[in-house]
Amino acid sequence: MSEKVIADFVARFSLDTFDSPEPVKGRIVLSRKRLVLASGDSKTTVPLSSIFDINVGQVPGDLESFFQDTITIAYRKDDRRRTAVVEAGSEEVTRFKTVLFKAQLNGSKAKVKHPSRVGGRVTGASFRPSKLKIRPGEVEFVGSESVTVNLANVTHFQKETRERGSVLAVRHADEGQSVTSEFAIESDRKLNLLGRYLRLEYSELAQEVEEVTTSEDEMEALVAIYSGARSGDLAGTLGVDSSRVTMLLNDLREKGLIDEGQKGLSLTAQGQLLVSDRIESVNT
Repeated sequence: MSEKVIADFVARFSLDTFDSPEPVKGRIVLSRKRLVLASGDSKTTVPLSSIFDINVGQVPGDLESFFQDTITIAYRKDDRRRTAVVEAGSEEVTRFKTVLFKAQLNGSKAKVKHPSRVGGRVTGASFRPSKLKIRPGEVEFVGSESVTVNLANVTHFQKETRERGSVLAVRHADEGQSVTSEFAIESDRKLNLLGRYLRLEYSELAQEVEEVTTSEDEMEALVAIYSGARSGDLAGTLGVDSSRVTMLLNDLREKGLIDEGQKGLSLTAQGQLLVSDRIESVNT
């Protein structure tokens, strides 16, 4: 493989072309053009342009007994749908998923309309050219007026068909408001992959947040921090004394909902998702 390698590791994998569903141990090599799965004397090369879906944790029924943490890659070869299932540790699967989506989507030509809606109001915004960039926890559309969507702020997204093609409509919290942005990408295949990436990232965050419980005082503190309040402002904002604020902040840190760095208090991705859900419920 002459092009630059961006992932190279050993893992178990299975291909639907195998005689048996039982996985084999082999080498997984990813470049910006292709994915290679090699074991013994056999080697399968999958051009990235043939991949149309990437999923985590779900495998075909006949493979469930063989795998634990997995990433399933669906691709087309000779006009047929093929699948490859790769198993590794949960951290390795997460890293490989991110690298694979980056290889597929980074640099793709896109058009963005932001915001297409503010709350329920349709704006007069038009589509602007941009390039797609995937980063951990966010998607950025880089152009004359770049748009960044923090995935923790996403409350809803769906693919919609328009006269000039399909778009991905994403509703998210932006500076305390519920806004909708619309994105179109150079190919429908890549638009579907972006939708899958959003679903995977959002579901991981949502699963983490489901395990967190907050009191009404804690939620009010999170909303205040989201709105820009500093630790010294919280007592007056919340109508409580400073000792109560200290207790609230300690509890929120322990729950992984806030950080405090050089710029002061900020919400973690989980904290942002909780606040986004609250804003969405108020706006609807």
